[in-house]
Amino acid sequence: MPLYPHQPHHQPEWPPPHLPPPGPGLPGWLEERLFDQRIVMLRGHLGAETATGIAAALLTLDSAGPEVVHLHVSSPGGDLSAALSVVDVLDALAAPVHALVTAEAGGAALAVLAAADQRAAYRHARFKLAEPRAAGVTGTADEVAAAAGQHLRELEEVLVRLAAITGKPRSRIEDDLSTGRILSATEALEYGLIDEVVAPKKNGPR
Repeated sequence: MPLYPHQPHHQPEWPPPHLPPPGPGLPGWLEERLFDQRIVMLRGHLGAETATGIAAALLTLDSAGPEVVHLHVSSPGGDLSAALSVVDVLDALAAPVHALVTAEAGGAALAVLAAADQRAAYRHARFKLAEPRAAGVTGTADEVAAAAGQHLRELEEVLVRLAAITGKPRSRIEDDLSTGRILSATEALEYGLIDEVVAPKKNGPR
């Protein structure tokens, strides 16, 4: 299955309903062109607003047709609850989702990566196995304790997913997350986090 998408037969509406404005770094016309090619970008910190936009884009593309949706990931991490809201959408989609790590993936972004149907990375991408953090919680002691318990349950789900795609024991995944292990793309392939390292299509320097 090729990593790079073709133009779909039916173009979805841009911007999709309830999708926040494009984030910093990419002009709106480029976001639109990528969306037309069924590419969704996960860039930077993964918070609630970013997760809402990604979910809206994924659902819109899924309703537009069964072709592959390409999720490009360049995120050091974010809030675990936000990541799992994207994971829930990925689990519900009929269209297959192929994730491509373009620069980095770490923390909560690994949960999103693990939910994709296929996973690849560019040669110089980096992966940081770090425990996804919980969103800041304020309130009474009971509310804080309840939030901590919820975070532990969510973290357990991530551990199970990562163990499933890598074939590594859950205890190994937990140890690597706690130490913040960093992997190159080749090491991530050997670890089982991805299925493919994208090979260059051009010859090297002459």
